[in-house]
Amino acid sequence: MARRAGEEVERCRAVSTLQRMIGGKWKIEILFYVALKDVRHFGQLRRCVGGISESTLSKQLRELVADGFLERVDHHEVPPRVEYHLTPQGESFVPILLAMKEWGERELGL
Repeated sequence: MARRAGEEVERCRAVSTLQRMIGGKWKIEILFYVALKDVRHFGQLRRCVGGISESTLSKQLRELVADGFLERVDHHEVPPRVEYHLTPQGESFVPILLAMKEWGERELGL
């Protein structure tokens, strides 16, 4: 059914909420490396995600933890050792990451 000029379209709360949770320049890439490349440590992530500052990576990781995609595991060692793992919610997002990767390879020739 065609929409008439000036007619409001109902906003999809699921899409807008997910956009807030994974939006931004780095979150999808961070999730990709944790989920599909088994990158677990801050320093490894910083090397993989080129051009990201330490403070931005810290902020993005905190948000991904707060939004339930990642779990932060502090081993309480000296020197500090912290790892990031997917939560069950993060695991359920893996097929979407794979679909995005496959789409990019197919449609963008990457």
